Amino acid sequence: MLFVISGPSGCGKSTLVKHALSALSQVAFSVSHTTRPQREGEEEGTDYYFVDRDKFDSMITESRLAEWAVVHGNYYGTSKRELEHRASGGTDVILDIDVQGARQIREKHKKGLFIFVLPPSFAQLKQRLVKRGQDDPDVISQRLAMARKEIRAYPQFDYIIINDALETAQQELEAIFISERCRLHRRQKGIIPILRSFTEPE
Repeated sequence: MLFVISGPSGCGKSTLVKHALSALSQVAFSVSHTTRPQREGEEEGTDYYFVDRDKFDSMITESRLAEWAVVHGNYYGTSKRELEHRASGGTDVILDIDVQGARQIREKHKKGLFIFVLPPSFAQLKQRLVKRGQDDPDVISQRLAMARKEIRAYPQFDYIIINDALETAQQELEAIFISERCRLHRRQKGIIPILRSFTEPE
């Protein structure tokens, strides 16, 4: 399954994704490409693939991206090869992308599952962006202005997580994964031997 997690900058989606990767089995993270500078603590190939604008432009021209978008002046995108690589191991795949990218993925992958993360309020989102200390005031203002637009996309998603209490939000995300894995059409193949055992003589 493809799990697409989106929401405004600062809502905590990356923190939730990291928890899901550590708490759940058989799940892989699809690493996005970006032209933005690498932040302290980020690792190449783990958090993002950091590329220059020329490299990103060539990926667009050669149709190597499943989705891409310009966010706050930087380019972000998911390569088709990355999605195929992560899915080839028979695991579920998580995408942590912006609303524009999620919309593109939805158009191309009808069977993906789309999860939108909301902060408890606009004021708390602003407080989180300021507190994390990664952006100057002008960039924070841009992120907040974008957030006002992005939250309008919530009806396009299958699940909503309100990230008020982090532990509760983590449990909700785990529950979504677990419940989706238990759907009949996904368990059909696995239960055949069990059903067959009930028809065999004792």
